[in-house]
Amino acid sequence: MDFLTLFLIYLCFVLAVTALLCLCSGRKESFLARSVNRTSQVLSLVIPTQLQRVTQRALHRLFHTRSCLFVVLHIALQAAVFGEYTWEVFVYCWELQFHILLLLLPYLLLAGNVGCFLLCSRANPGKILLVLFENRKKCYMSHFLVLFLVSFTGIVTKSNAASLVKVYAYDGVLFQRGLVCPTCTVEKPARSKHCSVCRTCVHRFDHHCVWVNNCIGASNAGVFLLYLLSLTATATAIAAITAAFLIQVLLLSNIMHGTYLDAQGQEHAMEIPFLIQHLFLTFPRIVFMLGFVILLTLVLGGYCFFSLYLALTNQTTNEWCKSRRFGGSAHLPSQPHDRPLVYKNIYSKGIWRNLKEIFNPPAVLERKKK
Repeated sequence: MDFLTLFLIYLCFVLAVTALLCLCSGRKESFLARSVNRTSQVLSLVIPTQLQRVTQRALHRLFHTRSCLFVVLHIALQAAVFGEYTWEVFVYCWELQFHILLLLLPYLLLAGNVGCFLLCSRANPGKILLVLFENRKKCYMSHFLVLFLVSFTGIVTKSNAASLVKVYAYDGVLFQRGLVCPTCTVEKPARSKHCSVCRTCVHRFDHHCVWVNNCIGASNAGVFLLYLLSLTATATAIAAITAAFLIQVLLLSNIMHGTYLDAQGQEHAMEIPFLIQHLFLTFPRIVFMLGFVILLTLVLGGYCFFSLYLALTNQTTNEWCKSRRFGGSAHLPSQPHDRPLVYKNIYSKGIWRNLKEIFNPPAVLERKKK
């Protein structure tokens, strides 16, 4: 019972912290931000200065510079889960005559997830697009179909800034025309942002993901969404197969219809907490893995729904956070106080077109000059 109680407390704590972070994220002066600042001020009076400097350097190294640590941790967690699944769950389920396609489903999802992970982590946030221009007056492909390479790297540079400015319109609230990035010294296109980790401006910047060690921008946003969906599906499949195996074990052992004696010697019918404890004592690694995968599924599932919401409404994480912070400030410093600004998402074009834009980002089409 002690294990079950501690695990439930741990699960509730992690879910509560995750929900609190989601609710408070994007608010400039939220209760969470004030609490963290006050806690850090109190701890700074107790913790030695040298230890504070080492901690700050370590945190800066982890979250403000490109590091492969989280990528290694990501791979290690997947290897541990699939190692346990292959070593025990797969073997036991094979002996219980589970369908082979069901047992192979996590491996198929893993292959797709690894492919999306490589594409997302190795690619630029935006890549060079191939654009075809067709002369409508004639239909001869060999003469009137011209192939151009459009500079749509997603990385905003002095050479492509003028072209990227034409891709999206400025809404005048979150993005204003004429602003120059002080680091890159280029005009900032609408929906772009300077990433302090990658040290460059990224077109249609969403966020910097430490798990893929790359920025999420115009060209890899669709791959990142597929990566999230495949990772969530993989965790769900492993959790479902493992849970089905444990339930099958309980049914075959007929323990659910038995009884047990408590510390006072009284007989009781089997209860769910006792069954979970019995399974943990019999299959400790499998039950621990199941608890971890269920927690992972819940967290990833919530983030997947959030990412799908952003994709269907044609928003980025950066824009969503900015719009929430903007709600606390009625006007920008450059605007008169008697004309409050109202944020409106001007980039949404309907669910289908928004979703299409994630996988096929727009580019500036420039016809060849004669």
